[in-house]
Amino acid sequence: MTAYPSRQDFTIGEKASLSRQISIEDIQHMAAITGDFNPVHLDEEYAALTRFKGRIAHGVFSSGLISAVLGMHLPGPGSVYLRQSLQFLYPLRPGDVLTAEVEVTAWRSEKRIVTLRTRSMNQHGNDIAEGEAVLLVA
Repeated sequence: MTAYPSRQDFTIGEKASLSRQISIEDIQHMAAITGDFNPVHLDEEYAALTRFKGRIAHGVFSSGLISAVLGMHLPGPGSVYLRQSLQFLYPLRPGDVLTAEVEVTAWRSEKRIVTLRTRSMNQHGNDIAEGEAVLLVA
């Protein structure tokens, strides 16, 4: 069994982030995994006729990358989601570089509960999604 260090304290304003370029293949895999074959994600001709004027990636990419930052970096391994709110603000497109960022906004050391502002953005700085996460720290 691998031992993972457990954080004992967090600082308000502490941040962590992770980036990933979203490919058409990623979108196809996400559709296969989730069963969400909405043509706005998979059919360029159809998507070109929508308000988005082209294909967009599944919103779950934002929440998934945020989850990766939370689970692997801040607060890190062993932490468990208690709550996540998320508001989608801007479309994520194939080829975009998605960056998820989390920032500590509150730390309840006696309960080992950390609250973080969550945000994802594209390579142009457009906010894709924002929200708040509350996690129980190992």
